[in-house]
Amino acid sequence: MASANLRQVVLTCSGHTRPVVDLCFARSQSGKCLLISACKDGKPMLRDGVTGDWIGTFEGHKGAVWSVHMDPSATLAATGSADFSAKIWDLSTGNEKLSLPHKHIVRAVELSPDGSQLTTGSADKIIRRFDLSAGDDKEAFTFDGHHGAVKYVRLLGDGKRLLSVGDDRSIRVWDFISGECIHTQQLPGIPQSLEISANGEQFVITMDRKVTFWSTVNYQMMREFELPCKMYAASLHSAGEFFVCGGDDFKMYKMNYETGEEIESFKGHFGPVHCCAFSSDGELYASGSEDGTVRLWQTIVGKTYGLWKYVDANGSDAAKAES
Repeated sequence: MASANLRQVVLTCSGHTRPVVDLCFARSQSGKCLLISACKDGKPMLRDGVTGDWIGTFEGHKGAVWSVHMDPSATLAATGSADFSAKIWDLSTGNEKLSLPHKHIVRAVELSPDGSQLTTGSADKIIRRFDLSAGDDKEAFTFDGHHGAVKYVRLLGDGKRLLSVGDDRSIRVWDFISGECIHTQQLPGIPQSLEISANGEQFVITMDRKVTFWSTVNYQMMREFELPCKMYAASLHSAGEFFVCGGDDFKMYKMNYETGEEIESFKGHFGPVHCCAFSSDGELYASGSEDGTVRLWQTIVGKTYGLWKYVDANGSDAAKAES
């Protein structure tokens, strides 16, 4: 059992030289938890998602990397960059498979569950869908309607709808087959993050000091919570009982989903938190920061898991963890 007397021991993953702006977890077919990070240094990195150990760096972009995504089986990775390109990588070898040119900075990437298609969002306000079997420059479809840079794109669970948010302060839902926009919702602030919940029933958006939860059925807001500072990222645990978020004050907050009350908070970063995500098993979460590090946090402090070892029966801090 976890003890309230134990302190959080964070695993710090160094290697990046500029702000870390996006993260993605996936579990390989062999069962290994993997974590990929996007950074303004232009060199996305792959790590062991439990220990934080470095596995490899993807070399090839000539500008900041703004977005990363892996397919559910951790076979392929996609990256979007300020060098006006999106790239597809073979995770088993680290080799570049495809480079897809764009007309402006690529802010968002999303692989389809089977890895056959890539959807991108760009600073030119256009969403693009690529058939990856068609080669380097075969553009399959475009979704045109945003009036500002497209910051995030996410496929909804049925695979027939696409969700996007942009600097035009809007949420848009698209019919993934026809490309038609079927819903538009204006927001009071610029969205800073977008996540689809593990059960696919809601999506999470941060804007200003708020973390908001929305239905993927009727696209209406379900919950809205205000935090002490501007929030750049939030992630809902798969159990749906709590979420984590981070922003300008360098802290990671763990919050009750029903009430919005703070459960606990931890400070480890030395700069604003730009991104966060739970691992697929929900045992830990990762955060990326302006300070150039990725940090791994234990969901239940005091539980023996990975490098977190708790052996003191008296409940004192007996964690031994390094990264």
